[in-house]
Amino acid sequence: MKKSAKFIGNKDFYKMVLMIAVPIMIQNGITNFVSLLDNIMIGQVGTEQMSGVAIVNQLIFVYNLCIFGGVSGAGIFTAQYFGQGNHEGVRQTMRFKLWMAAIITALTSTLFLCLGSTLISAYLKGDGTAESIAATLFHGEEYLKIMLIGLPAFAIVQIYSSTLRECGKTVLPMKAGIAAVFVNLIFNYILIYGKFGAPALGVKGAAIATVLSRYVEMFITVVGVHRKNAGYSFVSGLYRTLKVPKELVLKIIKKGSPLLFNETLWAAGMAMLTQCYSIRGLNVVAGLNVSNTINNVFNIVFIALGDSVAIIVGQLLGAGKMKEARDTDNKLIAFSVMCCTGVAVVMFFMAPLFPRLYKINDEARMLAKYFIMATAFFMPQNAFLHATYFTLRSGGKTIITFLFDSVFIWCVSVVIAFTLSRFTALPVIAVYAMVQLGDLIKCVIGFILVKKGIWLQNIVE
Repeated sequence: MKKSAKFIGNKDFYKMVLMIAVPIMIQNGITNFVSLLDNIMIGQVGTEQMSGVAIVNQLIFVYNLCIFGGVSGAGIFTAQYFGQGNHEGVRQTMRFKLWMAAIITALTSTLFLCLGSTLISAYLKGDGTAESIAATLFHGEEYLKIMLIGLPAFAIVQIYSSTLRECGKTVLPMKAGIAAVFVNLIFNYILIYGKFGAPALGVKGAAIATVLSRYVEMFITVVGVHRKNAGYSFVSGLYRTLKVPKELVLKIIKKGSPLLFNETLWAAGMAMLTQCYSIRGLNVVAGLNVSNTINNVFNIVFIALGDSVAIIVGQLLGAGKMKEARDTDNKLIAFSVMCCTGVAVVMFFMAPLFPRLYKINDEARMLAKYFIMATAFFMPQNAFLHATYFTLRSGGKTIITFLFDSVFIWCVSVVIAFTLSRFTALPVIAVYAMVQLGDLIKCVIGFILVKKGIWLQNIVE
């Protein structure tokens, strides 16, 4: 009985968790559902268009995670400062995020403007006619050029939304996200297909709709936070100065640099995995794109619960409640794995239905089905890993999370994918499954680290 009580909370516990997690799930769920519709709309135009967009989105995903890593280092301090009741500390961490996001966005824009075509071409080495490869490259290039305009808006939204979430305020980011995805969906329909007298722009239309939605989300979030009597006093006076105390900068860099490098290298590792799979042909790129888009809709559960671990456990650590933090963390990890097991069962049995929504060839459709089924099978494992990662991060153990996440993906996952894709005749689905099986090593390491309690520390005391 005592054993089960260690992992199962009472009614108030789950109410508190869901108050934080559900708005994040709703925001991410609507965002990913609209990305799914977005993807289906592009999929109706043609396989080359969809593959070009998928490749660029994989590259932009690296930027997105660089921003996430850049603000996450400061975010560890934000959650603990808020738990401590130190609002000036919250503002200082937010200013640090502004500088970090500006630097990352400037560097990324320069890289994509100079080497965009070369990066897209790296995914076009597999089987396929010269015409289809050239068409995929062309559509990728025109999509990328427009998407660059939306990077500053994305960065600002992440700065504000991450801070609000770390302070337990998840409703405004949810509302802004919902408004943005509807703008994206409506303008996708109008601009991709040329409805209501607008020109049919195809891939370019999809990019314009996405950029518009980014700026709508930014406007709603920023105005919502800074309007009078909005209830976000911890942001009041944010722009009185952009200076950040040197001591805090050094502390954030010390704790946050591993997170930035981690997110960057992890995203680059994921891009490299996709490149390894793409060796088997353009149909693999199309199948993976369909699978990843569907997976993102289902992954909202463990992503939101992972965010909840960072917020709830981080605030408890900042308040010095170590015993409560450990107990809460055990229950959160168990809840995440349990929820995701149920989601995985639904996803597995619905896998044959999703690829039928796309106008792609039969081989790409079949590959998409098996990719979805494989991902569903490993979802409980991924839920455990995600919650474990955020547990270690909440206590400032960023060097360990760096080794746990990005070093592992490059030294184990990428090595498995690279070796099996290039030196064996294994089907691409088998290669994909072997990469996922490699994560079992990480599960064992994560379990030991969490159980030892090395993450139980207050870093803002």
